Amino acid sequence: MVENSTDKADAMAPSTEDADFKAAKDQAASELGTAQAPALAGDGCLIDFIEQVSGGAHLRVEENLGNGYVKLRTEEAERRQAKHDIRNVEDAVVELLRNARDAEAEKVFIATIREGDRRILTVLDDGIGIPVDLQETIFDARVTSKLETMIEDDWGVHGRGMALYSIKSNVSSARVVSSAPGLGSSFRLDIDTGELAEKSDQSTFPSIKRDDDGQLYVARGPKNILRTAAEFTLAHPNRPLVYIGSPSEVVATMHEQAMRTLSSDTLLFTDDPSVLPVTQRLACASDAADLMLIAASLGLDISERTAHRVLAGQIASLSDLSARTHRNRQAQADHSQEVYRDNRGLKLAAEDIEAFSREMEKAFEQLAKRYYISLTDLPRIQVKGDVITVRFPIEKD
Repeated sequence: MVENSTDKADAMAPSTEDADFKAAKDQAASELGTAQAPALAGDGCLIDFIEQVSGGAHLRVEENLGNGYVKLRTEEAERRQAKHDIRNVEDAVVELLRNARDAEAEKVFIATIREGDRRILTVLDDGIGIPVDLQETIFDARVTSKLETMIEDDWGVHGRGMALYSIKSNVSSARVVSSAPGLGSSFRLDIDTGELAEKSDQSTFPSIKRDDDGQLYVARGPKNILRTAAEFTLAHPNRPLVYIGSPSEVVATMHEQAMRTLSSDTLLFTDDPSVLPVTQRLACASDAADLMLIAASLGLDISERTAHRVLAGQIASLSDLSARTHRNRQAQADHSQEVYRDNRGLKLAAEDIEAFSREMEKAFEQLAKRYYISLTDLPRIQVKGDVITVRFPIEKD
């Protein structure tokens, strides 16, 4: 990144100081006395004193944007340099998950669908939300709300104001569809996978195992969106809960949860869904056409036919990934037991059973699309005598 020379001049040269710097200098002069101030300014000690008095915030910030958001100076953004920027679709997913976590979200819904070479990704959360006048600004370089709460986690430094900027620079479009303070947020990305690559296998759920301390971890599997979200979930076992699926599955899940949590009085007297959190607005739909329109206002595109199926309860709600990772681990344990059930017949290694199950899951997709059915669990492989049986636990969409 090219260093901004004016930033350095702002911090070092009194002739180019801004109003905030002058105020801080005046405060320092008042603290030390007018006789000492000129000497301090000459030998650079004044800047050290200002940093001590202000907690260092002034020298890290180029502009205060209000509502807790700031634009960092170039040097500060570089100091917070992450391990990597956005190199693929999966990187964009984890950055949006980190944003939701830092926004104190309890739940995150990821709706994802591939249309030809396009990946449409909508991420909704019930976090603190974003002020309307900042919903475009947050995609600018070095803009962050994390001046004092920079986080370093498994994916590097978060809080340098470059993640959303990097996302928008690498996708066809990135925008805040809907958000407001206290109402959560909905982000939508339109991605050309020819420009920003993704893993070719996006259907395989990763293999989950336990380490020596009994903690679950991702053992293997393609580094796709599912694995990215699963790894994030395992790294954050308490919150947020993460739900991932197609737009229709996410709509069905949010609608069902909102109908359970909102009171009848709230629904009866809410004429404008936008006053509700983004994750609860679908409960206001009076009919299928209304549901389709509210979903579209959140960045979720569904047909009116799909909306009818949602209202009829024909599309099952998603389980959160925490529950799914535990269920996946239990299914693998069941596979291991089934391999050795009959010692007189064929024996298959656990890893071969697991790989075969993943292949069966991918092969099942053809039937799923044609007959509107979906798997409720991994395909189960059973060996008995000299017979291999594959069972597909399913439900109708």
